[in-house]
Amino acid sequence: MRHGKKINHLGRKTAHRKSMLANMACSLIEHKRINTTVAKAKALRVFVEPLVTKSKEDTTHNRRLVFSKLRDKDSVSELFREVAPKVGDRPGGYTRVIKLGNRLGDNADMAMIELVDYNETYNLEKPEKKKSTRRAGKKKSTTDAPAPQAETKSEETTSENKEDKKEE
Repeated sequence: MRHGKKINHLGRKTAHRKSMLANMACSLIEHKRINTTVAKAKALRVFVEPLVTKSKEDTTHNRRLVFSKLRDKDSVSELFREVAPKVGDRPGGYTRVIKLGNRLGDNADMAMIELVDYNETYNLEKPEKKKSTRRAGKKKSTTDAPAPQAETKSEETTSENKEDKKEE
């Protein structure tokens, strides 16, 4: 039975798995996008996202915590200087895993894992549409907007009353 065993061991001993994930995380921070197997990409996502969350608050303690996981000074400084300001407003979900198909040699499921905010294809700024409604009618004047609307309503009701009286 495997109750409560949620970690994917990836067929490796603990030390090998930790150093492999640290190396992959450093490569992901440096290149912003890497290709790997689906299982490793999912394990890397669980490894990297808490580190990015810690990097949003630049304190000595958080730098030391991230350095203890990554063990690469350049990656830590790039994470805190470049990646953290770009993802500062995002509440989570800093990585995206895209399945690519099977590898030619051994038919392994391949995936691309990338940092979400660094993909220019998906992050195209769409121009904002003008907010117009069908009931907009006349444009409001720059002076007092509510007063002309009230007058037009009263004028319409008086004209309707006159037409009703003529029909009778």
